[in-house]
Amino acid sequence: MINVSETAASKINELLAEEGKTGSGLRVFVQGGGCSGFQYGLMIEEAGGAGDQVYESNGVRLFVDPVSVSYLKGAEVDFVDTVTGGGFTIKNPNATSTCGCGQSFSA
Repeated sequence: MINVSETAASKINELLAEEGKTGSGLRVFVQGGGCSGFQYGLMIEEAGGAGDQVYESNGVRLFVDPVSVSYLKGAEVDFVDTVTGGGFTIKNPNATSTCGCGQSFSA
C-alpha cells in the first residue's frame, strides 16, 4: 500500500482541478538514475496501464507499475512547503540510503 498525506492530497486535487483532470490520478514510479541509483517520479495519469496496481489514499488514486511496487511498499507521498519553495516528497521505508538532495535512493 502507498499512502498520500492529507497535505499532498489537497495539493494533488488542486493541481488536477487546475488541469481540468479531476477524474485522473497520480502515477508514482521508480526509475534508475540519480546519485544513489534510483529516483522517484510523479506525473498526472488519466488511466492506469496494463499490470498497474491502483491504490486510493485520502481521495487520490495512485497508479504504480509492477516493478515500482516492490520499491514503494509502505511509502508515503507528502507535500512540503519551505521558505525556498514547495514540492512533493516520498517517504520510503524501503530506502537503505538517500542522497543529499533527497531525490534519489538505494534499496
